[in-house]
Amino acid sequence: MKTLLHPAYLPNIQTFAKIVSEEICWEVEDNFQKQTFRNRCYIGTDQGKHMLSIPIKHVGGSQGRQKFKDVVLDYSGMWSRQHWRTLQTAYRTSPFFEFYEDELAPIFEKQHKFLLDLNLFAIETICDCLQVEMPENKTEEFILHPEKLNDQRVLVNAKKKTVVDFPVYNQVFGDRHGFLPNLSIVDLLFNEGTSALSYLKQLDI
Repeated sequence: MKTLLHPAYLPNIQTFAKIVSEEICWEVEDNFQKQTFRNRCYIGTDQGKHMLSIPIKHVGGSQGRQKFKDVVLDYSGMWSRQHWRTLQTAYRTSPFFEFYEDELAPIFEKQHKFLLDLNLFAIETICDCLQVEMPENKTEEFILHPEKLNDQRVLVNAKKKTVVDFPVYNQVFGDRHGFLPNLSIVDLLFNEGTSALSYLKQLDI
C-alpha cells in the first residue's frame, strides 16, 4: 500500500524516513493551510532550534481558500538568499557541508513560481544526495479518507508532537543545546553525510 504524504519544504527526518523506506504518493490536490511544514522547516543554529519560513502571496476576498499547488512564492524579501546564508552559517563547520554544498545550492538559486514545485525540486535534490529514487506518484483528486492509501498527511502538521525515538547523532551545536530531534533532513545530511540513509532506514516509524 502506498503512503500518502505532503511534499513539505526540506522535510523533517521522520517524513524523509518514510520517503526512503515506503512507496510514496504525493498529495497535490489539497487546500493550502497555514502553520504547516508546507512552507517551513526547522534547523539547528547557534541559537538552538530555528525556523526557516517561506513567504507566499496570499489570496484574499472572494477567492477564499486556494489549492496547495496554486500557492505562489513571494520573492520580494529575498528569502531564498537568506535561507541559504542561514544554512551556511549554521552548518559550515559540520563534517559534510562542503560535500553537499554545491548540490543543495540550486534549491535556493533557482526561482520557482509555485511552492509545490520548489518543495518537489528540493526533495528530489536531497534524494539524489542520498542516492535514492525520487517518488513520482501524485494524487489526481482530494480524498478526505482514502481507503487504498496509508494516510500520513498529518506529518505536515507543524504542531503535531512526534512519538518517534530518534537516536542521537552529532550536531554542530549539540554541546550547547543538547540533541535536537527531528529537524530538517538537511541537518542529518550535513552532520552524518553518507551515513544519513542508514540512519533513516533504521528509524522505527
